[in-house]
Amino acid sequence: MIQLRLKAGREKSVTRRHPWVFASAVAGLDGTPEDGETVAVFSSSGEFLAWGAISLHSQIRLRLWSWDPSVEIDEGFFRSRIQQALAFRSSLPPSGMSNASRLVYAESDGLPGLIVDRYGDFLVVQFLSSGAERWCEVLVSLLVECSGISNLYERSDVDVRRLEGLAERTGVLRGSAPPERILIHENELQFWVDPVQGHKTGFYLDQRRNRELISRLAEGRNVLDCFCYTGGFTVAALKGGAHSLVAVDSSASALSLAAQNLELNHIPPESCRFIERDVFQALREFRDRGDKFELLVLDPPKFAPTVSQVQRAARGYKDINLLAFKLLNPGGVLVTFSCSGGVDLALFQSIVAGAALDAGVQAHITEILSQSADHPVALNFPEAAYLKGLVVRVAD
Repeated sequence: MIQLRLKAGREKSVTRRHPWVFASAVAGLDGTPEDGETVAVFSSSGEFLAWGAISLHSQIRLRLWSWDPSVEIDEGFFRSRIQQALAFRSSLPPSGMSNASRLVYAESDGLPGLIVDRYGDFLVVQFLSSGAERWCEVLVSLLVECSGISNLYERSDVDVRRLEGLAERTGVLRGSAPPERILIHENELQFWVDPVQGHKTGFYLDQRRNRELISRLAEGRNVLDCFCYTGGFTVAALKGGAHSLVAVDSSASALSLAAQNLELNHIPPESCRFIERDVFQALREFRDRGDKFELLVLDPPKFAPTVSQVQRAARGYKDINLLAFKLLNPGGVLVTFSCSGGVDLALFQSIVAGAALDAGVQAHITEILSQSADHPVALNFPEAAYLKGLVVRVAD
């Protein structure tokens, strides 16, 4: 058994069951582990603390599996964790019928580095840490066994793998290759999902309940949907009775699929004007023309993947929210999001408040939004709360 010792005074986060141990907290190793291997974590005084997977390249040196000294990190351990994750999703109050959901959410399910999303008869998986990578074959077999779904496709093509010293990778893991598009349904809405080339694993499952909100807010309003991707909010707003809608994204392929999603939901194509443009540029063009809207949605990509990029990200969020406030009629509503892990809710609210001040508008937060319930936030891992949103009403 390889032992890792922490520096004196660096045990607190582990005893509070935070699942990360940074390289700066490590005093030494008794042995030479392989990347992703399970090691025993001890305090500086020799007290056992936890079992964790070591990453020899990442600043997050350990991702912890368990704090139970008697547990064995083996196939049975992972079977139990996957079964618990699936049982939790089954226990969630349904927000509507859907054949797509997140089944495993990494640290929040006690499986650091493993993401599993279901789209109909396919699982799309990501292995994002050295520990998850080391147990890849076991985890894949257990996912088939526990879920009853035999088609698994890998989308481990994300930057975070490079921080772990791992190459990006995609491809079929089990069963058949996914089709170019998978049909999913969500309440009364339907969407085509591209699991091979699409963002993340193909769709923004984390925005499910926020799409329901947009549908309710959109009735009778002129709507601008920015960073619309494949039209999740666009379709929801139009089905909710939006008077008119403009949808902007820089990706031609995403807009093409968004148009197909309108057709799939029997929405007349003339109901929406799609614009292929950089959103920052488009917002300035709308401002210069004097265009106005009653509902504006901002759902940008991740501006700050890490804390070191927060300052630059804050400028980006400030710019788009400032422009958005200038485009809203009095009484209009801004629904604005950040999915940057480095930007917490308090900072995001401060940025949006500064944007309102600079735009010369008085506005009120009427609702605070987060990710859907199948993306739970473990209390010992607040970093799981990456998605934050504000519903802001501009005063009349």
